[in-house]
Amino acid sequence: MSQTRLLLIYTGGTIGMIQEKPDAELKPFDLNSILAQVPEIASFGYRLDAHTFAKPIDSSNVQPATWSELASVIASKYESYDGFVVLHGSDTMAYSASALSFMLKNLAKPVIFTGSQLPIGHIRTDAKENLLTSIEIAAAQLKGKARVPEVCVYFDYHLYRGNRAIKYNSEKFEAFHSPNYPLLAEAGIRIKYNDNDILPQPSAPFQAALTLDNRVGSLKLFPGLRPSYIRALLSDTDMEVLVLEGFGSGNGPTNPWFLTALSDFINAGKVVVDITQCHGGSVDLGKYETGILLRKIGVTSGHDMTFECCITKSMHLLAAGLSGNALANALENAVCGELNGDS
Repeated sequence: MSQTRLLLIYTGGTIGMIQEKPDAELKPFDLNSILAQVPEIASFGYRLDAHTFAKPIDSSNVQPATWSELASVIASKYESYDGFVVLHGSDTMAYSASALSFMLKNLAKPVIFTGSQLPIGHIRTDAKENLLTSIEIAAAQLKGKARVPEVCVYFDYHLYRGNRAIKYNSEKFEAFHSPNYPLLAEAGIRIKYNDNDILPQPSAPFQAALTLDNRVGSLKLFPGLRPSYIRALLSDTDMEVLVLEGFGSGNGPTNPWFLTALSDFINAGKVVVDITQCHGGSVDLGKYETGILLRKIGVTSGHDMTFECCITKSMHLLAAGLSGNALANALENAVCGELNGDS
């Protein structure tokens, strides 16, 4: 059998940080230094190549251009490798994994995002396990094909669908959750794959969509929102999609000024997509009067999409040229396992 080939892509983040002096700030160091910290990688026997961003960045500085660069690297190397591991800061990892899940169409190979809460050189680091298991998952095959042909996040023994993951904790090693979708795999003495929950191998050829359109905004509802605030937000003429974080199952206030402001925005050919502020559960705009009124004025249901997923999916669909009703319909329907549309 030919040797398994994997590409390790280093964008930056805590996993590749060092502390030059006690109490000094963390700074990125190069990928070769990371690999030197984990000599166990050689035991796999895989061929492991590396691509390092010219200037590794803190994930708080990630932009849509970062996702375009990542997608471009993977697309250009797609035929040469069996899987990809992306080392990335955890703060915006869920955004990046969600974006790549839409940009890498008909993906037949694993793209595993991972990172760490502590630098790889730290005595108690979680980086080594995250890196080693991500590499093993990226190489895993079943009946001669990739075991996990999708974009994922691996952290603290758990493998999540990338567009279903959220970062929920800034201190625990278990930094991520997937509130509305089961784990794809769990690592213990062995790696247990939940094959029924993993996307099937695609029937169409791989394609990459390398552009995004960031004419997206968001509004998290809270009691006491001022009309002037809403009107100022919606006066942004460039904004094409408003991600509305509603209460509970997607509910919002029934004040006439609020409904009128949203209605005017929608009637101008723009889209309001409603997701829930709750970490678990889904939007149901037919359950309560407060949700029914939103549906009546044309608000789109985001079902159980995460905020990170809804934002990046909107950017992807806008870049594909969708607008108005076509965009709203596309947001309500699953593209790559990002939502359950039963509600």
